[in-house]
Amino acid sequence: MIAARLVTLSAGALRAVLAPEVGGALAAFYEVTPQGPLHWLRPALPDAFAARDPLRMASFPLLPYCNRIRDARFAFDGAMIDLAGNDPRFAHALHGNAWRHPWRVGARSGNVVDLHFEHEPDASVPGDWPFRYRARQRIELRDGALYITMSARNLAGRPMPFGMGHHPYYPRTEATRIHADVQAMWHADADVLPTHLGPHPAVDALRAGLSPDAFDLDNNFSNWSRAATIAWPDERRSLTMRADAPFDHMVVFAPANDPQLCVEPVTNTTDCFNAVGMGEQVGGCVLQPGEEIEAALSWTPHRE
Repeated sequence: MIAARLVTLSAGALRAVLAPEVGGALAAFYEVTPQGPLHWLRPALPDAFAARDPLRMASFPLLPYCNRIRDARFAFDGAMIDLAGNDPRFAHALHGNAWRHPWRVGARSGNVVDLHFEHEPDASVPGDWPFRYRARQRIELRDGALYITMSARNLAGRPMPFGMGHHPYYPRTEATRIHADVQAMWHADADVLPTHLGPHPAVDALRAGLSPDAFDLDNNFSNWSRAATIAWPDERRSLTMRADAPFDHMVVFAPANDPQLCVEPVTNTTDCFNAVGMGEQVGGCVLQPGEEIEAALSWTPHRE
């Protein structure tokens, strides 16, 4: 039954497996080799499908905001937006709502598929996002890479605050290194909410090649070059992620004593709707009624 719910794309030796019903998630991205599948992202395991848990997929979309909103509340356009109660597991609203719902499969061929999600607010649902919007992911294998083009349109009759991103998990080993050019890091409190933007040893370490074991990280990095490489030098391979504007922020989730590793392209910092700072430091935007935003991400494997 699991296989019937999946969509598999292929191009040459590359494969991408999608789980539309699990929050529009990417379940696996790998290369077919004589030795078996070579995974470029952490693949979903059978229990993740059984639980329909996007947090255990290879990656999943973040809309209409990324990461946490403090106390699940923020003021916007003269009103208080209350998102409390949408998930009792988390004290703060997390990752928007698109990852919590199934996506619909649209146009499809052997190497490309469109996934669609439309949100209709429901006042009877505690913490429901109060703005109507439509989102799409166009997921494609071509030119030896995985491309995900994300788009969203405000269908509400009023302005809507907005941010988006993707949440990829990578294989994490002792030899893994992350390379990225970033300018500063958002320091965070015990609730993983930002306190201030400033220097940190991880900024320089990323430029040189950061070991996920060097720091206990769940932090946003500002004004990156919109390119990052996750390398496994002992395996003589690497994966380069690139992003279009406005994916001007990057999250590194590399907790201590934990096998998880995420390097996430996002358009907004954590708690951006409450954050105080220059627009380019905080990110996010406001979509006017009928306005649409679109931007692309890519992951390109390299093997020596």
